[in-house]
Amino acid sequence: MKQQKAHHLKLDCFIFIFLSCLSLFLFFSVGKTQEQDSTNLESTYGNIRYGPHERNVLDLWKANSEEPTPLVMFIHGGGFRSGSKENISALELREFLNSGISVASINYRLIPNDPLPAAFHDGRQALQFLRSKAKEWNLDKSKVGCFGGSAGAVVSMYLAFHDDMAVLESEDPIERESTRLTCVASLNGPTTMDMNWMKKWIPGSSSLLENDPYYNKDALFAMFNAKTMEEYNKVVQETTALFLITPDDPPIFMEYRMAPDESFPDNPQLVRGWIVHHVMFGVKLKEKMDKFGIEAALNYPGASTKYTGFIQFFKIKFGKE
Repeated sequence: MKQQKAHHLKLDCFIFIFLSCLSLFLFFSVGKTQEQDSTNLESTYGNIRYGPHERNVLDLWKANSEEPTPLVMFIHGGGFRSGSKENISALELREFLNSGISVASINYRLIPNDPLPAAFHDGRQALQFLRSKAKEWNLDKSKVGCFGGSAGAVVSMYLAFHDDMAVLESEDPIERESTRLTCVASLNGPTTMDMNWMKKWIPGSSSLLENDPYYNKDALFAMFNAKTMEEYNKVVQETTALFLITPDDPPIFMEYRMAPDESFPDNPQLVRGWIVHHVMFGVKLKEKMDKFGIEAALNYPGASTKYTGFIQFFKIKFGKE
């Protein structure tokens, strides 16, 4: 009996020591992993100024590579009224960096202090600035993409589908840089702000454009600093994807949170976001791009695309998968 008790005591001691060592191992391992993750998320260059305004700043995370790396530029959402470059997802950032793709995240001017198209011009300037730093920052300026959600998606598509805005005769070398993209991703992105188009294709738009304090006619006029419908439509046609797309434009990955046949929301608090991020924006852009023979991957609940998500889309387009 004593021998049996001794045996159990030794076994209990062994288990206790083993579990203690395992706990210490896991504690230090987790701590080390978290520390490495935190280090990976520190930007290589932070709050770099790309223009004269206080919000003309960006962060850059350089992927670890001896060869020049592809670059994606993130543009935050917020209805052109709010948001920050800090809104970039840490998980998505890690996945890009682990794939050998560098990442930039930008701030831009916001309304009402700076009506549109100020945000679009800032996106262009940030893109040209980043390209001008390609040699210094080990970036491949021939492999540049852009992505964003909501308002950020609108600016991303503007950069992708607008004619090249490089000013080749400029004395400023930054202005001589190209604004053309390899590819673009839009997350819940409106592809136009044309009021008549919205009334025709997006359920509930008529009421929104009449009654919503952020998206009624007067609010949209103020957003674009327009006094007449003619002025408003001119800026819309110069900045939004459905009017800009031409056969020589790059491929796009679009993602929306609803299917085309989804019913109108019962919750009044969801109506605004449901309308301004409606999947029909993507459906109609895809129809136009299909006619031009340009790849337009459209992902929504129940849809089938060859990409698991927009990061894989970028990786394939950059030859990283």
